[in-house]
Amino acid sequence: MFWRGVVGYLPANLVQGVVGLLTIVTFTRLLTPAQFGAYAIGFSVMSLVHTAVFVWNEAAMARFWAAAAERGDQGDHSAAIYRAWGLLLLALPLAAGVAWLWPMSADLRHAVLAGLLAVAPRSFVKLAQERRRAAGEVRGAVMLDMGQTLGGFALGALLALLGLGGAAPLLGAALAAVACLPFIAPGERALAGMGRAEAARLREHALYGLPVALSLILALVLASTDRFLLAHFLDEATVGVYHAGYSLANRTLDVTFIWLGAAGGPALVMALERGGREALAHAAREQAELMALLTIPAATGLALVAAPLAQLMIGPQLSAGAAHVTPWIALSGLLGGLTTYYFHQAFTLSRRTSLLSVAMCVPALANVLLNLLLIPRFGLDGALWATPASFALGLLASALMGRRSLVLPVPWLTVAQAVGASGVMALAVTRIPSVGGLLELLLKAAVGAVVYGGIIAAVDAGALRSRGQTYLQARRAA
Repeated sequence: MFWRGVVGYLPANLVQGVVGLLTIVTFTRLLTPAQFGAYAIGFSVMSLVHTAVFVWNEAAMARFWAAAAERGDQGDHSAAIYRAWGLLLLALPLAAGVAWLWPMSADLRHAVLAGLLAVAPRSFVKLAQERRRAAGEVRGAVMLDMGQTLGGFALGALLALLGLGGAAPLLGAALAAVACLPFIAPGERALAGMGRAEAARLREHALYGLPVALSLILALVLASTDRFLLAHFLDEATVGVYHAGYSLANRTLDVTFIWLGAAGGPALVMALERGGREALAHAAREQAELMALLTIPAATGLALVAAPLAQLMIGPQLSAGAAHVTPWIALSGLLGGLTTYYFHQAFTLSRRTSLLSVAMCVPALANVLLNLLLIPRFGLDGALWATPASFALGLLASALMGRRSLVLPVPWLTVAQAVGASGVMALAVTRIPSVGGLLELLLKAAVGAVVYGGIIAAVDAGALRSRGQTYLQARRAA
């Protein structure tokens, strides 16, 4: 199931990667630094509200679908999920009222309200997408993902051209989600109509999902506190510079982690439900090896090409500052991705999600304290130093505490091979002259890919070459 998902989800994640880069290219040019900063804060508010209110229900949809399918009571499962979703909608008018009354600039207020407007349709689409992923319906999940990604970008760019400022990308995301509803709502409603929303099932979902939501809220605090504090101590233009560099690095890495997580999460659940802990350990090791082999060189490469990539992708008002931000966030994105998409699986698979919340308190609190200490004294650099330090603490806390719930294997040999090959790649890439722009980016990317890929293939790190051949043979036989 894992390798089928890896291949099946690849188109959606390629689209996400391309659109993520186009978003940076487009909106750092169509918006002023202050407007881009307002968009960044509006996006953070949207993510916080979505996570605080709706994510526990989405987590329950994903985690309990396989067991419901085994019992044949998918209708009851869906009925409980969508009943909860309807009740949770009541929180959105309250959040909008707070945003309307809170003292802020007009452009920032519009961006925040646009983000809140996007929450309801996006959360409904997310439920439908999680159900399809859990059921192994790769094509349906991919189509929803691609529709929202492409539609949100196109509509957001159009609205930015029409002068809607920092609210434009968020309104585009809202409209794209609304456009998906006619294709999914009838089927989801029919499935939920086949069952009953039982109180016991809702309690089970809440006991599992609420700690997950709390941990993700803490993860968002970890990822977004710096923006709010930069806006408070400095200005929205500095937030724009920071968010441009952050997006360039984190979005590129995040696409890879989301891709592997979309394929890997359901596969781990199925392995545990059907084969027990022995099957889970085998599946987890396989995923960890692929994750290390792909993400460690990706983070290294981003740091190596930060300057030419920023010159090419980011508007001239923001590019120099963003190039300074990117290497630090590449390291943070690597640490955060390994934490979220691998080590956190120990808590969700064992259903001991309360420990997940405790583990996330460590980096979230560290991030707030470090930013409060460093930003007033060192400005933007203070936020850059605080971020990877906090993510490193988060990885350590999650890895150690996760072992109390479920031991996930760490493929140290494969990690060492990925780090070693990335180090040789870095030595080769740094020998290339800094000519700037597209030429430098292409030369460094090509040399890096050839050097790293050659080393990994030569040592067959993680048995990746062997597994690829086995998968292709199975596909041909089918």
